[in-house]
Amino acid sequence: MAEKNKDQQSENQGATAATNDGEQNTGRNIIENTVVGKIAGIATREVSGVHALGGGAARMMGTIRDTFGGSENIQQGVDVEVGETQAAADVSIVAEYGVAIHELADAIRLNITRSIERMTGLEVTEVNVTVTDVHLPQDDDSDDNRELSASEQQQLQQGRVQ
Repeated sequence: MAEKNKDQQSENQGATAATNDGEQNTGRNIIENTVVGKIAGIATREVSGVHALGGGAARMMGTIRDTFGGSENIQQGVDVEVGETQAAADVSIVAEYGVAIHELADAIRLNITRSIERMTGLEVTEVNVTVTDVHLPQDDDSDDNRELSASEQQQLQQGRVQ
């Protein structure tokens, strides 16, 4: 990220959320990076016009994981830095063709900021959005054709075996 939080802790540590209610604290709230990352990932997927999260390599690994029955990685394409009272996020997305990318990025930024601040009490200092690709309508058609071809090949092979 362009600017590091002064309060930044190591990548695997969490943050201590401050309380502003005037009561005496009797302990700390620790919010792990994975929690903030999942919030950011879900908030990004909620925005209309986002086709997928992650760059090419991350999406390829996600496809391999899905093929072998792994669960979806909600944090794919999301990197967060969490400090004591602040958080920052970087997200990589694939946009749907036809959406205004600058408006999409603004909507993602707003939804991530609201979600993290509402759920954790951390101040979000920045949200960087990287658009790695644009999903075209014909991409879905070519995927369907590939699946159909594989299905036809399987039927042919089963016909030869019988």
